[in-house]
Amino acid sequence: MQEHHLKPYEGLLVVSLEQAVAAPLASCHFAQGGARVIKIEREGEGDFARKYDGAVKGTASYFAWANHGKESLCLDIKKPGDTALLDRLLAKADIFIQNLAPGAIDRAGFGSETLRQKYPRLITCDISGYGEAGAYCEMKAYDFLVQCESGLVAVNGAPGHPGRIGVSVCDIGASMNAIIGLQKALIARGITGKGSAVKLSLFDTAADWMTVPLLHTVYAGNAPQPVGLHHPSIAPYGGFTTSDGQILAISIQNEREWVKLCAEVFERPDLAKDPLFCNAAARVRNRLDTDAMVAAYFAARTRAEMEARLRAASIAFGAVNSVADFAAHPQLRRAPVTLEDGQEAELVAPPVRHSFEPDQPRLGRVPAVGQHSAAIRAEFG
Repeated sequence: MQEHHLKPYEGLLVVSLEQAVAAPLASCHFAQGGARVIKIEREGEGDFARKYDGAVKGTASYFAWANHGKESLCLDIKKPGDTALLDRLLAKADIFIQNLAPGAIDRAGFGSETLRQKYPRLITCDISGYGEAGAYCEMKAYDFLVQCESGLVAVNGAPGHPGRIGVSVCDIGASMNAIIGLQKALIARGITGKGSAVKLSLFDTAADWMTVPLLHTVYAGNAPQPVGLHHPSIAPYGGFTTSDGQILAISIQNEREWVKLCAEVFERPDLAKDPLFCNAAARVRNRLDTDAMVAAYFAARTRAEMEARLRAASIAFGAVNSVADFAAHPQLRRAPVTLEDGQEAELVAPPVRHSFEPDQPRLGRVPAVGQHSAAIRAEFG
């Protein structure tokens, strides 16, 4: 007898007028949980994220990651017939997600307030760049630009060289916030019987993450500066090169760990009492001396020697891996996916695991552009 795994979102219909990353990742979460997700795309080219690259056997990496398990419906919402079809879909939908350009959804007649008046149980989710009001509300807001505007790049990178975070963190974070907001709205609907609006922006997402640097700037007048692999207020904390050219990162969080590092790794317990290094404030104040001392020790020993010593002393460490190293990491979990042309690939397995789900999940198929258009038009026609 085949084991049945609980799918908590089974029975939900999610309609998503989406593009790029933030909204597709959010709706993909619901597809993974068993919801029926209808992705609305432009006729012909579809979601422009389909053309970002062809890295996964001809399929775009972003698209495969954010769109498996969905149905693809091509619509032109400027055409009366397609507008009517979208209305019929939304009349039966539980959730409507959209991340179109500012104002576009309202001009098309599908603004969230209007929709919830027509369909009181519908939950709407608007993902924007900067929100619906304010001087920036109509600005285009790609992930990199929001990283810049929010100050994220100012606290990343190396000294004198602020840097973009190497993955689309504002898009990804916005999708996570959308999921959190939608789950809260589903619980609220279970209590009240009514849908509600979920609104969030990439900028607000980044701003939330920038709370600590913001507080340091506003209340202490001391904005954190980019420090590469190091930490603005902890030392030693960072990457140090071993004699065989590998980089190991260590993170000393408290005085107990510092004493153990000196005594059990460096075999120099006296260093823990040296005025230059005797407490956290002294080590930060004398960061150059602290880091030089640690770096010299690492430089005289191989990665294997250092890992053995650090592990024995219970000092937190990690290798500064390349992406190729990461791809071979023993802790990396993968899940199979079928691409739109039928080829097989592997994505990273979903990070959240539930006891009611299989240990080895299989992801849904990545849809071709308009693959389900005919069937959906017939069903809702």
